[in-house]
Amino acid sequence: MDWDEHAEREEGRYADGLSRLPQDLDARQKQLVRIAMAAGGAGLARLMQGRKAESAGWFARSAERYRESWESAPPGSWGRLIGAIKSRILAGDWGGATEDARWALEQDPAAGSPIGVYAAALALLTLAEDEQAAGMAAGLSGDEFPEAVADAVTTLAAHDREGYAAAVRRVLESFETRDEYLEDIPVADTVIVLEALAARRGFAAGLESPLLPGA
Repeated sequence: MDWDEHAEREEGRYADGLSRLPQDLDARQKQLVRIAMAAGGAGLARLMQGRKAESAGWFARSAERYRESWESAPPGSWGRLIGAIKSRILAGDWGGATEDARWALEQDPAAGSPIGVYAAALALLTLAEDEQAAGMAAGLSGDEFPEAVADAVTTLAAHDREGYAAAVRRVLESFETRDEYLEDIPVADTVIVLEALAARRGFAAGLESPLLPGA
C-alpha cells in the first residue's frame, strides 16, 4: 500500500479546502466537514506508516474542523461529534478526547437518532462513565445501526472481556470484507478506537490485520 500517496492526496485536499472556505455559513460548514475528513484521512495514512507525531497533528486538525463545523450544522449532525472524539482518540490525545466528549454530551445527542445515541455512548466511554455508557448502548439495537459495533460498545461498557473480543473481531471483519472506505483509506478506524478504549480498561483484543497499524 502506497501510504505516502494516500497521505499526500488528503493533505493536498485539506490545504486546498482550507484556502477556499466560503463566507456563506451553510457552504462553510459543509466545506469544514470535507476538510475535517481529509485531515482524518491524512492522519490514518500517517498512522499506518508509524509516523505518530504527524498523524496526531492531522487528527487534531480534523477534530478542530469538526467542532468548528458544528456551529452552523443542520440539526441532527451527530456524526461531527463522533468525528471529533474519534480523532482525539486516534491521536492518543486523551485530554483532548475528554474535553470533546464533554462538549459532545452538552449537545444532547442521545435525544436524536441511533447515531446520536452512539455519539453519547462513545463520549461516556471516553469519560470512563461505563455504567451510563452501558445504559446508553442498550439503545443501539435494531436495523438502523451496525450490530457488531453495538455489541462492541455494549460489552466494552460492561467489561465483558470475551464478549468484547468476539464483537470487535466482527467489526474488523466488516471492514475487511467491504469494497469502499471513508476517503478511500483502507483502515479499520473504528476498531482502532474501540481497541484504544479497551486498552484503558485492560482488555484490548490485540487484533492484527492489514487494515490496522503495525501490520
